[in-house]
Amino acid sequence: MTVPAEPTTYGVQIDAQPGQAAIRLNGELLPAGQVTGYVLQHDVHVALPTLVLHTRQPDSIQWAGLARVAVAAPEQDPGEMIAAFLASIDAAALERAALNRDDLDGTSSELTKGMLAQLADWAQGRGSS
Repeated sequence: MTVPAEPTTYGVQIDAQPGQAAIRLNGELLPAGQVTGYVLQHDVHVALPTLVLHTRQPDSIQWAGLARVAVAAPEQDPGEMIAAFLASIDAAALERAALNRDDLDGTSSELTKGMLAQLADWAQGRGSS
């Protein structure tokens, strides 16, 4: 029985917006439509985060697997990242998505709750605008 090798470390760049993501591994852009989702997980006690890419399985696979990765410059302020994410949101798309949620509760603050829930979903790569 062959033991799998330790995952290779890749330089990763992810440019994600609701409904799409451009992912580069060591500077190489993965083909559009090949990645259907991703999960980035980091345990602060482990040196590098783990990126799991969910891929389509067409007749020929260009890339599939797991990678231990380093993501983002440590000097980047989380507040700046959040502000940049919020600045990229289309207000009309957010309102439409929030009003179309099935978890609205009929209270006077349901639109605000729906918008916050929608922003959280988009921030985690769930749903699309």
